[in-house]
Amino acid sequence: MNVPIRRGEVWTANLNPNKGSEVGKIRPVLVLQDTALTQAGLATIIVAPLTTQSRPTLAPLRVALPVRERMLLPSFVMVEHVRAIDRDRLGDGPLLHLDAQELAQVETSLRAVLGLW
Repeated sequence: MNVPIRRGEVWTANLNPNKGSEVGKIRPVLVLQDTALTQAGLATIIVAPLTTQSRPTLAPLRVALPVRERMLLPSFVMVEHVRAIDRDRLGDGPLLHLDAQELAQVETSLRAVLGLW
């Protein structure tokens, strides 16, 4: 892959096969991993998948992303589904660059999911 992958970018990824309640299919994912680690050539990248489905009960954990750049549908970052994926799972990108406020909201949600208040 010739395009550098940076923290705060949204890329497509093939999350299949999934198991049980894991999120699957080809979908956008937010890169959470530090850019320096990603560019150092680690084989895996830590991401959070996106969904277009609004789930009011999970609203405090999910961060809404409006349509802009190459994102065609309003989406939500599913911070509760963070996972490491092999970089070969990544496809097209970047589709979107999160702004500082959006990334701060993701970090707040991530701290809540991990119990790092």
